[in-house]
Amino acid sequence: MDSRARNLLDEALGLDQLTQSKSPLGGKAVLIEDCVETSGSFVLHQLIKRLLTATSNSSNVVLFLAFANPFSHYDRILLGEEGKAGGGRSGLFALFANITKVLNSLPEGNRKCLTIVIDDVSLIEVAAHGSSDHVLDFLHYCHALTSNHHGCSLVMLNHDDFYSSMDRPVFLKQMEYAADVLVKVKPLATGLAADVHGQMTVLNRDQCNRRGSLNNRMSNFQFRIKENSVEYFYPGART
Repeated sequence: MDSRARNLLDEALGLDQLTQSKSPLGGKAVLIEDCVETSGSFVLHQLIKRLLTATSNSSNVVLFLAFANPFSHYDRILLGEEGKAGGGRSGLFALFANITKVLNSLPEGNRKCLTIVIDDVSLIEVAAHGSSDHVLDFLHYCHALTSNHHGCSLVMLNHDDFYSSMDRPVFLKQMEYAADVLVKVKPLATGLAADVHGQMTVLNRDQCNRRGSLNNRMSNFQFRIKENSVEYFYPGART
């Protein structure tokens, strides 16, 4: 990815303002929503790679909860980055117990460097045998870690049209409300194009102005997925 394209995504996510933070995400909760026509997995992959290759801090830890694909899939995406997948033996509460165990095993100064990555939220309910309440509790517990351990971050991917034929569950509405950054990946409104693969909307709820108050910042741009990178550009600005 060229630096200009990368800066466009960083600016939308607020990463360009976090150069002094322990983690590139700085304790944010990020929710990525996509659909069958246009996958948002590439955003998740880019964030993971950014976390594991951050030059500002070599202590970053990614705790990966892979419900959608085996870890070997992400290992290929990251070109061989080493890592371990987290998991639980007897349900989501045991899984969260393992998460806190990993967190507490880190040196106190490195706990702010932990990022929990969930791929994907829509499949957690399947793992919980259809219990939406258990999913809601689990996600709330994970989100609470971003407050209790300032700097611990949470990244979630959700296939939004998974619930297109039914009412959206409460846990998805709660996570949309709680997310500091909401990323929506959609197909082009005009249909398929050879050189543009989709469009992206990023709502960043914690951009601070110079007076210290919070601003909601909306960014809209398009993207093209290449073999080893992703190109981002504003509509009509691509040369």
